[in-house]
Amino acid sequence: MKNVFFTLLLSLALQTFTNAQDHRFDPPWNAPPESGVHFTVPGVDNVPDLFGDINDPQLVVFFGGNQFMVIDELIAAFKRAYPAYQRVFVETLPPGILAKQIEGVTMTIGNLRINLKPDVYTAGKSRIDQTPDWFSRTEVYGKNRLAIMVQKGNNKNIKGLSDLRRSDVRVSMPNPAWEGIGKRIEEAYVKAGGEDLKKAVMETKVKESSTFLTQIHHRQSPMRILYNQSDAAPVWYTEAFYQKMIGHPVEIIEIPAKENVEAISVAGMMKSSPHPKAAKDFMDFLVSEASKAVYKKYGFITE
Repeated sequence: MKNVFFTLLLSLALQTFTNAQDHRFDPPWNAPPESGVHFTVPGVDNVPDLFGDINDPQLVVFFGGNQFMVIDELIAAFKRAYPAYQRVFVETLPPGILAKQIEGVTMTIGNLRINLKPDVYTAGKSRIDQTPDWFSRTEVYGKNRLAIMVQKGNNKNIKGLSDLRRSDVRVSMPNPAWEGIGKRIEEAYVKAGGEDLKKAVMETKVKESSTFLTQIHHRQSPMRILYNQSDAAPVWYTEAFYQKMIGHPVEIIEIPAKENVEAISVAGMMKSSPHPKAAKDFMDFLVSEASKAVYKKYGFITE
């Protein structure tokens, strides 16, 4: 009986340890805002792409999701520069999802329904160019490029985009249906290996389930690498740079310039802004030296 009891305790301890380990890389990766009660439960209650004050915000910004890592420092710097604004709400979701919200589609996450309208919307230049009538002002404020994120040690010996066609390489790939980066990666596949490479990764391997199409790549791709669900993830360089910055066991495979693509980040001040003065102040701040310093710290190109 004693042995059975000991075995049961050991089993429960191991199960607890395993479950804890299952979530060791879970977001949110940033520091949460100060509050009296913190109730973030990994794997259950965890909303890493909604930031700040959802109640009566003085400024609402919809950021392209790949910029999530700058938000803490960026918004803190904005509040220092413009202390009148202390209630700021930010979303860092795929640009296509943000665009649906702008078009009037209510978004639900879990049991939370959100119907806020942005003062400023940021995305890649091609996405912003699709809806020029939305904006009273636009500004370029940063640039990015592609890289491949792999597990530390790179045990599949991945050297470039062409290796992603291999049958033994599990790929995490942004879905081009709503992720702007997905289309840019497809352009890079064509540069690196022609239409055959693009078809191999985006059609053949999708059917074989060795290419996984993400719903929110800037969270899913790193987690799939960290939890050994994928071997390689084409991402914006800054996303792999950030994972290394916070000590996660990943490596960055550089993509040569001739195969790479450049992303231009553009902010648009909404004509329908609920807080037009705050929107103007944030647009001014986004092109300031203080803002550029934050973006540069996280690997963005600001010149």
